[in-house]
Amino acid sequence: MFIELGHFALILAFAIALAQTLVPLVGAHMGWRRWMAAAEPMASTQFLLTAFSFAALTWAFVTSDFSVQLVVSNSHTAKPMIYKISGVWGNHEGSMLLWVLILTLFGACASWFGGNLPESLRARVLGVQSSIAAAFMAFTLFTSNPFARTANPPFDGRDLNPLLQDPGLALHPPFLYLGYVGLSLAFSFAVAALIEGRVDAAWGRWVRPWTLAAWVFLTIGIALGSWWAYYELGWGGFWFWDPVENASFMPWLFAAALLHSSIVVEKREALKSWTILLAILAFGFSLIGTFIVRSGLLTSVHAFAMDPDRGVFILYIMAFFMGGALTLFAVRAGAMEAKGVFSTVSRESALVLNNVLLAVSSFVVFVGTMWPLFAEMLFDRVLSVGPPFFNMAFSPFFVALAAILPIGAMLPWKRGDLRKTMRPLWPILVFSMAAGALVWAMQTGRSALGPVGVLLGLWVVLGSAADLWARTGRGAITNRLRRLTRLPRADWGKATAHAGLGVTVFAVAGLVGWEQEDIRVVQIGEAYSFGGYEITLRDVRDVEGPNYLSTMGFMDVERNGRLVSTLTPEKRIYPVAGMPTTEAGIKYRFLHDVYLVLGDPQQGGGWAVRSYIKPFANWLWAGCAIMALGGLLSLSDRRFRVAAGARRRRPEDGSEVAAQ
Repeated sequence: MFIELGHFALILAFAIALAQTLVPLVGAHMGWRRWMAAAEPMASTQFLLTAFSFAALTWAFVTSDFSVQLVVSNSHTAKPMIYKISGVWGNHEGSMLLWVLILTLFGACASWFGGNLPESLRARVLGVQSSIAAAFMAFTLFTSNPFARTANPPFDGRDLNPLLQDPGLALHPPFLYLGYVGLSLAFSFAVAALIEGRVDAAWGRWVRPWTLAAWVFLTIGIALGSWWAYYELGWGGFWFWDPVENASFMPWLFAAALLHSSIVVEKREALKSWTILLAILAFGFSLIGTFIVRSGLLTSVHAFAMDPDRGVFILYIMAFFMGGALTLFAVRAGAMEAKGVFSTVSRESALVLNNVLLAVSSFVVFVGTMWPLFAEMLFDRVLSVGPPFFNMAFSPFFVALAAILPIGAMLPWKRGDLRKTMRPLWPILVFSMAAGALVWAMQTGRSALGPVGVLLGLWVVLGSAADLWARTGRGAITNRLRRLTRLPRADWGKATAHAGLGVTVFAVAGLVGWEQEDIRVVQIGEAYSFGGYEITLRDVRDVEGPNYLSTMGFMDVERNGRLVSTLTPEKRIYPVAGMPTTEAGIKYRFLHDVYLVLGDPQQGGGWAVRSYIKPFANWLWAGCAIMALGGLLSLSDRRFRVAAGARRRRPEDGSEVAAQ
């Protein structure tokens, strides 16, 4: 009965979503304040109903209710509780319900925290947001019903995909969806502004915190997915330019561009049309990612194997919202006159260049991701686009972005002097180049990637510190340090996020450029030297887990005669799903990781073992965490939570029109 109530709650939420799409938009158009005000309780009710629906499905998984088809397909009584819960969104139907839940959550948040918005804009934002929710509720109810019953419930289920039975991946989809779906609110703000025909500094201030929140969630989600791939798949990498990886990366790039562009709208009332377009494209690429994951057209280890009919439905949703928004943009773009004028050397120009680099790099990733599909459709050729293309085509844009970042952050608004801006940056540039040259001289027979990473990483990190220090003005060091502690959190957040990017750039370059790899057959009891360590395969045993069987190796890692760690790489088999997985044995260290993978037994005796030394791997995850921390610091700034110059307006006499 609880399942039926959850299903009914989703249907009722869908009906309210349809009403919320119509009522506030009509009210805003006609000036009917009661109709506009109706959007707020509708948004809250819609969220509560969807939350109840999601809770009902979660209860079915927790209690192993095998009368529900989705539970049968994605759960098992022997599965640990954390994976029973994560099994709710570890499939197509449940993940779509999570998607809808987050959509309604953001709509409700806009209602709860949007009190400073003008009534008509708030009503239009809530109406557009509800239309997106209604579309995905229709998709869920009509093509992907998570509450479908099975006629003959089995005694047990078929288990969750073993690759998804991992703590990192249990958290990865919710954070990723919070980012994906969070961009829908920036889209709703953009469409509402186009309908209203007004984009001003206050609009830029309102849209920034929502975009920043989505960007932070996307950063965390992407980092969790990358970390999972690093330690779970056993291939030793952290990013493969997989279609589904790219599907999350493209909106992240557009969200970063939108964040920087909205600053120009807020500070200078310039780049209005461009910022609106970025808001449309950011969410549009989230929809493209949804299509890639669920259409079945592109193959990925992360993708849901869905039938093309559902992909066509998503394609219709994408065409309706993207096509409608871009058409509205074409009609209204001319009315969004830019007020701010700026010179070629200015912070505005630097942010424009930042936007161009981010947008073009995202389109490069899009072309590489979709080109195999286009080639097959248009030329009947089967092609594969792999990491070499992406590394060669994408890297120059990101190198250029890192190179201009410290300069652009310190340039003044409207008109700047490049020589004056570079004055505090010259020592940092010289030091960074010297460090890169030193690393180049020390290494032998290796690529230039590592030294370039050192140069760019130091340049961005130290440049961010110089930007903060420059904001303290002049005077005694003690006074400047005191002023440093009183700087707005948004300034600290910006510097922290930029520094996190610098750490990430350095870590990626170091990890790729200086990685060491060894593949060999090792007998039990045999030791071998690798990367300054003595590694001994002590034993290989069969171990039984809660819902899997494991072949586990016990490998001692020693350095200078001292035991550093005993690692236990595994090969698991999940009997219910009949699927093997690989669990790497990793010793996390500050400067590098020791990464061991147990392979198959060999005919002549012994076991295949792959060994890696992964330089600065931990720095990669730390860099992502620092970027997310920077975003959270900025969000904690009161100026991000209170719209600039926005105050609740008192009703004017005769302004309210009674609804008929």
